[in-house]
Amino acid sequence: MLELRPEYANLKQGDMLNKVSPDKVKIGDVIIIKPGEQVPLDGEITSGQSRVNTSALTGESVPRQVGPGEVVLAGMVNQTGVLTVTVTKLVGESAIAKVIQLVEQSSSLKSRTEKFHTKFAAYYTPVVVLAAVAVAVLPPFIWPGESFGDWIRRALILLVISCPCGLVISIPLGYFGGVGGAAKRGIMVKGSTYLDSLAATRTVVFDKTGTLTQGVFKVTGIYPQNGFAAEDLLRLTAQAEVHSNHPIAQSIMEAYGQVLDASLLNEYEEIAGHGVRARIGAQQVLVGNERLLQRESIPVAPVQEAGTVVYLAVDKVYAGHLVIADELKADAVSVVADLKAAGVEQVGMLSGDREKVAQDVASILGLDFYRAELLPEQKVAILEELLAQEKNGKNIAFVGDGINDAPVIARADVGIAMGGLGSDAAVETADVVIMSDAPSKVAEAIQIGRKTRRIVWQNVIFALGVKGVFIALGIAGVATMWEAVFADVGVALLAVLNASRVLR
Repeated sequence: MLELRPEYANLKQGDMLNKVSPDKVKIGDVIIIKPGEQVPLDGEITSGQSRVNTSALTGESVPRQVGPGEVVLAGMVNQTGVLTVTVTKLVGESAIAKVIQLVEQSSSLKSRTEKFHTKFAAYYTPVVVLAAVAVAVLPPFIWPGESFGDWIRRALILLVISCPCGLVISIPLGYFGGVGGAAKRGIMVKGSTYLDSLAATRTVVFDKTGTLTQGVFKVTGIYPQNGFAAEDLLRLTAQAEVHSNHPIAQSIMEAYGQVLDASLLNEYEEIAGHGVRARIGAQQVLVGNERLLQRESIPVAPVQEAGTVVYLAVDKVYAGHLVIADELKADAVSVVADLKAAGVEQVGMLSGDREKVAQDVASILGLDFYRAELLPEQKVAILEELLAQEKNGKNIAFVGDGINDAPVIARADVGIAMGGLGSDAAVETADVVIMSDAPSKVAEAIQIGRKTRRIVWQNVIFALGVKGVFIALGIAGVATMWEAVFADVGVALLAVLNASRVLR
């Protein structure tokens, strides 16, 4: 995450442009941001038009069109035009600096589960040693005629029986088995503590872009109007976008899937913030957003479908529109049912994307709740509210993939990151990493956590139960040293065998 901080800013000083460290720039200074460069400091655009990729900070899937008077934040990536920006915040107050600070604060607030056997050992060992001393010393004083030798032997048998090998070996081995079993299924758990946390998870909250969705654009709908055919609508739109590198244009050309003749495209003009005007053969074509058609006085009805809508007009006649959206992952539809089957009570989503897009995804998946258009600090604030509502012993897991998710991943009881496409910041911060990027693996991770805890408790109850019986027999003088050895080593071996089941 520290490496993501911009290394330089293009500071404008008179007619000169100097490349300086961002911490040398003051509020009110003017900087130039060229195409492909990262925004180094928060500021307001004074001139220039461009598209900026905001996904690192907000998770918004579609690049945002910006112009004079609008604010850009450190960490965004300038994609197309040159921007002149007046700095409004110092580097230590910028958006990316706040994300780093949020991760540090969230990590310090996060609680850690203390293992049962750690707490148990603090009491068990001194109690057993004192009990053995009492068995060796007290009876000969209390009951006349009793032999010190006999009671010392019983005390030694008690010590052998009560030796906690079964617990000391089988409990950690159960957790190691859980970590290994998860790894075999493409789930990396960064320590046995998080298996306990997974087992106690009752609420799971997802990010949207790249977590529940593919994070890539696809044409999801073609809607011709006024007698135009769907194939003509797609062909003309793809032809008009043939020179564009914008992700939406690329998705349209991919949907068309045929070779385009660039020589057919004439009089090409890009209209900033609206779209393009071009002549394709003998036809005058407009491709862009709703504002473009309104500007040209072409009547068009607004589209309510979730996603990015691209309108097409041919010779001043509305020809129809395409809908481009981020597709859900193949297993996302079943994720709620899988989690509910694993014992999760609530499944929600916190997204930086637009309200309509988030609402559509939440409706398709049947989520219990969602919030949209959130910045990283807003995600953390909402998670804090959820944590305050949860009762003791019920954990909240957050699943994300982006830099903007790192603070909330750090703050959740269990932070889960998508390891394949996820950012390094999210993966480093997370407690659990899903290597296959499949959201359905979250339910599997919770099931592994619960199975591990179940096997560990079986070993605890079995070991203590057997030892309790033999301790009583040893004190009574019934158990021999051979039985004491079985109660120690035999129980340990059986517990080890039981612990190994979690690998399968």
